[in-house]
Amino acid sequence: MAVTFDDVEAAAAAIAGAVEHTPCARSRTLSEITGADIVVKFENLQYTASFKERGALNKLLHLTPGERKAGVIAMSAGNHAQGVAYHARRLGIPATIVMPRHTPMTKVRLTGKLGAKVLLEGDDLGGASAAATRIARDEGLSFVHPYDDDHVIAGQGTVAREMLADFPDLDCLVVPVGGGGLISGMAIAAKAMKPDIEVVGVEAAEFPTMQDALAGRPSRGGGPTIAEGIAVKTIAERTLAIARDLVDGMVSVSERDIERAITVFLEIEKTVAEGAGAAALAALFANPDRFAGRRVGLVLSGGNIDLRLLASVIMRGLVRDGRIVSLRIELNDVPGALAAVAGVLGDADANIIEVHHQRTFSDNSAKATDIDVVAEMRDTDHADEVLLRLEDAGYRVRRLSSDDGRAGSAGKRGS
Repeated sequence: MAVTFDDVEAAAAAIAGAVEHTPCARSRTLSEITGADIVVKFENLQYTASFKERGALNKLLHLTPGERKAGVIAMSAGNHAQGVAYHARRLGIPATIVMPRHTPMTKVRLTGKLGAKVLLEGDDLGGASAAATRIARDEGLSFVHPYDDDHVIAGQGTVAREMLADFPDLDCLVVPVGGGGLISGMAIAAKAMKPDIEVVGVEAAEFPTMQDALAGRPSRGGGPTIAEGIAVKTIAERTLAIARDLVDGMVSVSERDIERAITVFLEIEKTVAEGAGAAALAALFANPDRFAGRRVGLVLSGGNIDLRLLASVIMRGLVRDGRIVSLRIELNDVPGALAAVAGVLGDADANIIEVHHQRTFSDNSAKATDIDVVAEMRDTDHADEVLLRLEDAGYRVRRLSSDDGRAGSAGKRGS
């Protein structure tokens, strides 16, 4: 079938009560940061922390009694897996999930806890898909595809339906794109409800797969990305056709922009976004002029991120913002020298986090030593002030880590 707005409406009625109508709220602070009037759809507040439940449930509800009894199989990097597993268990349908071998362990663990049989096959979604297709054929299971399915697309379209019901004044929707299921369904619903609305897709720069497909060129996708949920190398013909007709534009976002979006969501909105979930906000950071002054709806599509990875992203963000700074300070290697420099840092309101002596790997005199100090600052201006205070106290100091183009300088006056 060709998916229509009637199918989206039917999906909304079918999944009502079993899938959350998630909050959609204006963000004054994000609007101030980006220059656009921002509305965020918090799909990370679904039970499995992702929009994927919508399409998965709609597909499961269209299975015949015989298909339900035989069971289903899905391939996924995590969020579709959890959506299928959760609703299959709720409906009494046996579920097998095939995930790539390098899927974050938090997604593997959570999928298993939801009652599915989890198999790790292939190095990417392509390998997992091949394995799932083979197992479905051999064991007579129904394949619940994450995006190449009309019922799944219709289910995902309910995101836009809810957004425009809550905020009919939106000018633009910005949507993460992997295989295209979410943006296809949302574009169908959005254009039916508000024909002049702009629908913009966002891909990780490492995986510009939809952009390549729309341009008629081979996929260039590959490489590590924090947005593994949209790290897809192939686009389905049905989602490509919908995108070609209804999607108004595509943008790519860097790993740095995605990481920044994750930390901003956490710090400003007090909410957790995975890499793919933060991609829409990252698009506004990467393309501020395109969205400035417009009423923009962002889909925070998921919040399943490994805690270790989240911790790393947070620390990297603090470094980029100049709030964590590493300094190398040359001292005379005598008693009391460390206490003296600590006093200067304390008087300058820098909070010392770590101190390491560098006696062996140093070109200094044997009677001198370098210390590497990791310290917390208020911001980059405060860091510059601290560096100048150290210089004024007679210390030779060098900044070891900074992302503001001043690495290696002591301060605004230089070394």
